[in-house]
Amino acid sequence: MRGTSRRTFMAAAVGLTSGAIGGEAGAAAEDRPRPTQVRRVVTGHNVQGRSIFIRDTAAPHVYQRTAEGVTVTEVWETRSTPADNSVDSEDPTDRPMRLQPPKGGSIFRTIRFMPEKLQHTALKKQLSEGDDGSGIVTALKKGASSRAPGFHTTNTIDYVIVLSGEIYALMDEGEVLLKSGDVLVQRGTSHAWSNRSRKPADLAFVLIDANPVS
Repeated sequence: MRGTSRRTFMAAAVGLTSGAIGGEAGAAAEDRPRPTQVRRVVTGHNVQGRSIFIRDTAAPHVYQRTAEGVTVTEVWETRSTPADNSVDSEDPTDRPMRLQPPKGGSIFRTIRFMPEKLQHTALKKQLSEGDDGSGIVTALKKGASSRAPGFHTTNTIDYVIVLSGEIYALMDEGEVLLKSGDVLVQRGTSHAWSNRSRKPADLAFVLIDANPVS
């Protein structure tokens, strides 16, 4: 079924720090929690112009390359500013995976970051395989830093909410530990993510198209 299948995903916004992959990671594989489904409720209008609920299901477009890598759930997308709320039949996430929103648009997604010891191998694999057309690997290679793998930059302003767990947000200079309930405004900066805990971290992202920082 489309709603439960795993599609190929080149990890979006993955700033992963390096960590040893060994017996501990292998032994923990059976204990890794499965990615949770995201219930997506969407509103719209009926033919009389009255407000209604038009969707209430698990978000169908979930991208995961390996069990150790990030899991991205695409929730919604807009393709213009102002957004067009007149079309109810189309699911705007029914398209190939891409890192950045359309020109003048936005993307709402959630990302589950596994502990970095598990994700390090997944990151190396995706970098070795090249970009799949989503622009993610290209962004990762362009933003490569000696400080940590996974640095990248997007021409967006991002509103980030930590839903559960904890994760480090890394800049070129400095880092901050974000915990459940914390929020981050990412303004077109070079950045990376590092989950140094033993549990997954679930984050919600709203990416809005922005002019490049000159």
